[in-house]
Amino acid sequence: MLTKKLHTTGNKQSYGFLRWTENSHTEQREINTFISIGRDKENIIILDDNFSSRRHCRIQKKEDEGFILQDMNSRNGTFLNGSRVFKALLKNNDRIQIGTKEFIFSFERFNDHWNIHTESKNPDWNRQLKSLPDIARSNMPVLITGPSGTGKEMLAKLIHRYSHRSKGPMISINCSSLSESLIESEFFGHIKGSYTGALTDRKGAFMAAKGGSLFLDEIGDLPSHLQPKLLRALEYQEVKAVGSDYIKKTDVRIIAATHQNLKTKIAQNTFRSDLYFRLHVLNLSPPPLRSRMEDFNDLLNFFCQEYNISFSEKASRLLKQHSWPGNIRELKNTVARAKALFQDKVVKEDKIKHLLYTPIIPLKKQTEALEELKMPVIKKIEKDLITKTMALYQGNQKKVAEELGLPQSTLSERIRKYGINPKEYKNS
Repeated sequence: MLTKKLHTTGNKQSYGFLRWTENSHTEQREINTFISIGRDKENIIILDDNFSSRRHCRIQKKEDEGFILQDMNSRNGTFLNGSRVFKALLKNNDRIQIGTKEFIFSFERFNDHWNIHTESKNPDWNRQLKSLPDIARSNMPVLITGPSGTGKEMLAKLIHRYSHRSKGPMISINCSSLSESLIESEFFGHIKGSYTGALTDRKGAFMAAKGGSLFLDEIGDLPSHLQPKLLRALEYQEVKAVGSDYIKKTDVRIIAATHQNLKTKIAQNTFRSDLYFRLHVLNLSPPPLRSRMEDFNDLLNFFCQEYNISFSEKASRLLKQHSWPGNIRELKNTVARAKALFQDKVVKEDKIKHLLYTPIIPLKKQTEALEELKMPVIKKIEKDLITKTMALYQGNQKKVAEELGLPQSTLSERIRKYGINPKEYKNS
């Protein structure tokens, strides 16, 4: 049987997603399945909106035609991509306006855990995720900051997927993996013969992503000499290929990501402040896994389903004691490693020590270890550790204490002891 789910996210009087998900392994199909939308409680999707009608519209799935949006003689009308419609064929990522609410319609052949990347049980992170629809709708640059392995690239893909540029390409460049001699060509392209090895013309990422999104991963590693050229490309939407005298217009939306503190790099004169402010228009900051342990079981189950394996209850509890320095990426790799190493469908607790590359150190033990740093010869190391962590979490003492495994009172005492000013690390 067809498993259907139409899910809405987003704030009241605002914007969200309408997703219809199906089980991709289902063989039988129902015909003429539909979802009703309106203020009436008998609708499948109930809208709290005085500008929508009691029976406003419906979305119907017809096997031969696809998804049909039909207005049900509503008072204020149903709008598709800005135009009023009475009956229309829906395409993936179409925009639907019902009363004061606006949605993106998406048909996805995902499993039931598609929302693992867009919802969180951690209040702080979920508050940020609620802004994802508005960020996707905007055409402004987005800067995604946070530790490695927290899912920054996945967030970038979601932003592109639910933007009006979704039908265009999404091109990704890892700024830390390219040599300084080639990165300009990767960005802006080159013409044949412009340098040794340039055997043909190449248009570069900015032109390849025209009409879509350009994801610049690890933007903090961008060489200094290229930063003013990137700034010009962002400001004027124009690029000049290496070896060319001609300027070409482009049209891309920039999504950048970094695990580094760019304000610290600005202070060190290794990153331009004007480029930072050009990129830092909209921001998402995914937290480390240990700061959102409310989601641990859901994430573990998600990856277990992906790799067709599971962990016993005791094994799961043992995994939760790990500090997860590699964050979500490390968790995914751990599940993949379990699948590769063990034939068992259920991994028991005695196997956990063979799966983790770093030992499990309970937070209490980490605190005791840090207490030993009172020895005079390594006080500087302790201070450096606190200041670097303070920079990473932009002066958030609660997160710094969690990262270092310290009680907040102990961290406060250390901050006073070393004359550290947390305000210096906060966002402007």
